[in-house]
Amino acid sequence: MFDRIKLMVAMLATAMGIAAAAAQTLPAARSYADPASWICRPNAQGVCGFSQDATIVAASGTLTPELWHPAKAPAIDCLYFYPTISNDPGGNSDMNAGPEEKHITEQQFARLGSQCRMFAPVWRSRTATAMRARREGKLLPTDNELPYLDIRAAFRHYLAHDNHGRGFVLIGHSQGSAYLVRLLREEIDGKPIQKQLVSAMPIGISVLVPAGKDVGGDFQHIPLCRVVGQTGCVISYSSYRADAPPPKDSAFGRTDVPGMAIACTNPAALSGDGEALRPYFATQSGLVPNYEKWEALPGRPIPTRYQTVPGLVTARCAKTDDGATYLAVSIHADAGDPRADNVPGDVLGAGKANPAWGMHMGDIHLAMGNLEKIVGLQAKAFVVAKR
Repeated sequence: MFDRIKLMVAMLATAMGIAAAAAQTLPAARSYADPASWICRPNAQGVCGFSQDATIVAASGTLTPELWHPAKAPAIDCLYFYPTISNDPGGNSDMNAGPEEKHITEQQFARLGSQCRMFAPVWRSRTATAMRARREGKLLPTDNELPYLDIRAAFRHYLAHDNHGRGFVLIGHSQGSAYLVRLLREEIDGKPIQKQLVSAMPIGISVLVPAGKDVGGDFQHIPLCRVVGQTGCVISYSSYRADAPPPKDSAFGRTDVPGMAIACTNPAALSGDGEALRPYFATQSGLVPNYEKWEALPGRPIPTRYQTVPGLVTARCAKTDDGATYLAVSIHADAGDPRADNVPGDVLGAGKANPAWGMHMGDIHLAMGNLEKIVGLQAKAFVVAKR
């Protein structure tokens, strides 16, 4: 039986247009004892210390400030692994976080600082530069193993020097999630450290489970999260518009492994919000480079770094007739609602949405408020269970 994780990483590399090559000059490594090897740490918050204050934009057009407060004495830790975002010139990024890595870390991770201590390592990821080069018919030498070795080293350093028996949440997106799945399999699943896993969130990647079951497949001992407040479990999904489900050539949601399906755990349901998503989108600067810039109230400035639009977006786990599993995202536009009738998140090419990738860019932004609430509920449940 082949190694599913290796296949998953290889498929991502192909889908993103990144080629592996043996002969190359690799970016230099750096110890995770060096503070410069982290974008966020408890004693050096960096972008994780930026204000997460938001403006609630109601269906009436009313603006209400929503203040955000970092946790004063959080009981658990959160570790984050970013997606393919680096604009470094080579096939692998160096160990110096650029503005793109910092920006995406703030927007996909910093809000969780209301619930946990924050750890976000720098690692030598496969670059967006290599992805763009491949689209132009060029190949940049890329090492697909190097990112995992860095992520594993960062996690092991955290366990040895920072954990001290604390519970932890692991969250990733896209490329970061692919390597997170492997980390879970090789370092946590079925091992003593699993008892400290509050939850794992490999989002925007295809996680295998046996059809109709919550454990097995990629993880032999770690189940999918199905109940509000459940701990020691996995949250994973890939977002597509409800009216544009995964096509036959979709990047996510499908598997050809007999007896297996792709996991979908709805963050709205797990936060106790039913199907209501709690999105958070940046205001002044849009999301990150190459993401869509978006205004909740077109032409009307928002005074905070973030904006949220209650009631505009819902989600449910769905399955196509030919077996693709995905998070179906619905936009509830209303002619009487002054808010924008759409939200960002699509993967764009030549100004058009790429149906194979769905709303991959918005996987976490669309559910950021739900994920924050889930981590809070899990933290409380984890602490109670330890007593």
